[in-house]
Amino acid sequence: MSDLITTPNIVDADDFYAELLTAHEGLSDAESNALNARLLLTLANHIGDRAVLSDALNVAIKAGRS
Repeated sequence: MSDLITTPNIVDADDFYAELLTAHEGLSDAESNALNARLLLTLANHIGDRAVLSDALNVAIKAGRS
């Protein structure tokens, strides 16, 4: 297993969440989905570690099943 951080780790998380919501204001569902995809791919590129990315994907899949 990689060093995936799954505990809260974002400084000013509420502010970031508000910024994320604001970025989606006025977008259609398709535009919102495209923004999410661009953000995800930008962050995945920044992380770069395939093991961490695979672990994150698996965590997200499992979270969606609960």
